[in-house]
Amino acid sequence: MKFVEAERIRNLPPYLFARIEQLIEQKRANGVDVISLGIGDPDLPTPKFIIDEAVKELYNPPNHQYPSSAGMLSYREAVASWYNRRFGVELDPKREVVSLIGSKEGIAHIPWCYCNPGDVVLVPDPGYPVYGQGTILAGGIPYSLAVTPDRGYKPDFGTVPKDVAQKAKILFINYPNNPTAATADLAFFEEVVAFARKYEILVCHDAAYSEIAYEGYKPPSFLETPGAREVGIEFHSVSKAYNMTGWRVGWAVGNADAVQALGRLKTNIDSGVFQAVQYAAIRALTDPQGDPTELCAIYQARRNLVVNTLNEIGWNLEKPKATFYIWAPVPAGHTSASFAELVLENAGVVITPGTGYGAGGEGYFRISLTLSEQRLNEAMERIRSALK
Repeated sequence: MKFVEAERIRNLPPYLFARIEQLIEQKRANGVDVISLGIGDPDLPTPKFIIDEAVKELYNPPNHQYPSSAGMLSYREAVASWYNRRFGVELDPKREVVSLIGSKEGIAHIPWCYCNPGDVVLVPDPGYPVYGQGTILAGGIPYSLAVTPDRGYKPDFGTVPKDVAQKAKILFINYPNNPTAATADLAFFEEVVAFARKYEILVCHDAAYSEIAYEGYKPPSFLETPGAREVGIEFHSVSKAYNMTGWRVGWAVGNADAVQALGRLKTNIDSGVFQAVQYAAIRALTDPQGDPTELCAIYQARRNLVVNTLNEIGWNLEKPKATFYIWAPVPAGHTSASFAELVLENAGVVITPGTGYGAGGEGYFRISLTLSEQRLNEAMERIRSALK
């Protein structure tokens, strides 16, 4: 029997990293020692003090029952307290914070709250694929907002046609940025606020990489900007700063109406985050042992290794100030796909073609720093040999 998929599923492109995982499996099945620099999944373990907290709470019977979809108040208070300490942003934990099953879940679902079929969502290109995919699933239409190196990978809102801006319901932004590692300052966020106010657009800022930064740089929160809370919300999680990607716990904060709308959606489609995991996240956010300084030093050393090697081979890259990604142009004569294929075939190394993040990523590739220095060094030497 043949079942006809809904149009929203037929229109959905394959998820980038699902395809990468398939290629890795195929190569390893053929005996190749594949080194994957593709998926940005921290290789270091979750700190022991966080694991210990979760283990303790596993034995607490109330945690075996349904949690609140919005999240425990103590969890939301911990998020609000962290925002106050880290960014100087005061939040009402009851109205301006909602728990998420990882920030990806909330990013995918926020278009469901504000998009009717045919509504427009402004999506950075290149950008994290879920912005556009969540829009498609909600029946919306993604509008590619070009982000280019000449503007530091920040959109030029003056290029958005007036009729498109008037139809837009949501604007996604992401700094520090995946995949480009670009950063943004409060002056840019002020431009975002002005644009959103003019056209009554909800800004959704993905701040997942704010704690992975180098040489003393402290990325700001969008919510630090005057007027930001009137027009936007911010998504974040404990995934990157505490090596907790698999724990699936995050949050959305900011505009109370938008936070509450997302919470109402969640009450109808999920049952919240397992409370033992919420307690672990509370510990991560409140314990001084959670300071990410040491973690950032590890990534900084890896960043230096990769950028220095690529520059020795022939690139001319600057070292990014944040994230654990390196975004680089492909060599002359290659497309993003052909270069990624060459590196996989000749070096047994997986890199992510820039086109996986949108048409604007053509001509680039991304390297993730989530491997040990030893494996990164081996990967870079394999690439050096493959390009001779």
